[in-house]
Amino acid sequence: MIQQHAEYDVLVVGGSGVDTIVRVDSLPVPLADSVHVGPIEEWPGHTGGNVALGARALGLKVALLDCIGDDWTGAQVRERLAKGDVEFAPLISPAGTRRAVNLVDASGRRMSFYDARDSADLRMPRDFYLPRLRRTRHIHLSIMNFARFLYDDIEHLGVPVSTDLHDWDGLADHHREFALRSDLVFLSAAGAGEGITALMREILHEGRAETVVATAGADGSYLLTRDGGSTPHHIPAAVPPAPAVDSNGAGDAFVCGFLYGRLTGRDVLECARLGAVAGAFACTAPGSTALIAPEALLTADQIRSSGTHDPA
Repeated sequence: MIQQHAEYDVLVVGGSGVDTIVRVDSLPVPLADSVHVGPIEEWPGHTGGNVALGARALGLKVALLDCIGDDWTGAQVRERLAKGDVEFAPLISPAGTRRAVNLVDASGRRMSFYDARDSADLRMPRDFYLPRLRRTRHIHLSIMNFARFLYDDIEHLGVPVSTDLHDWDGLADHHREFALRSDLVFLSAAGAGEGITALMREILHEGRAETVVATAGADGSYLLTRDGGSTPHHIPAAVPPAPAVDSNGAGDAFVCGFLYGRLTGRDVLECARLGAVAGAFACTAPGSTALIAPEALLTADQIRSSGTHDPA
């Protein structure tokens, strides 16, 4: 049973690292020996770090467990999480801290080159993570290979778990266990293309998920529930409150807004609207640094919902 007075609202497992942001005029970049760009920046984050920071900015009690390196990039991760008031419990990985190089064009679109450096045999000791699993209301697993080995204990404890499959096409085996063993599944519609609705139905039919959400950038998002029929609800995208400069972390912000709604007792459609507002806000600053506060999130959603209606 879930404890009524848990220490954490959200426990995030895996997915921290450092992004190198390279701003380019357009994507794809021209084939050339060298391309002149603006200042290249380093931003600690990655999906797990972004979810932890975003959820904490929304006032939720958050902890992050991960494996990082004893290196300067790991120090950047530690520093940013400390500034964001996120409780961070890292284990030292001999492979070092994960990195990514993100090309970002003038409209804020990105192309990411992700450094998946963890070894296949990397594991978290059970006596390290289990006490924290027992003290949280919700668990969010990043799709790190070592995180899949927590599912048995999570299911035994009965704690709800979510995951983000990112651009899964429905075929890659790495994502499948996360897709089928999570209660709440997020993914990008871009990975499966026209097959996204069929993939959402498959996740619900084959797995334990109650809700699947596919984000689609400017096209909004699509939500399918186990008891809500076979046609996904469409949730329009929110309008950013300022010009979009970087879509890096927008999907992670959507997850944060959705989880905030879920943990404060809102229905799934309202959760998705909150996710849309948080995702749009995240695009207004570089390097996943635009973290929306709960007052701004709720105010923007009230204004938005008073003038728009879900067409489904």
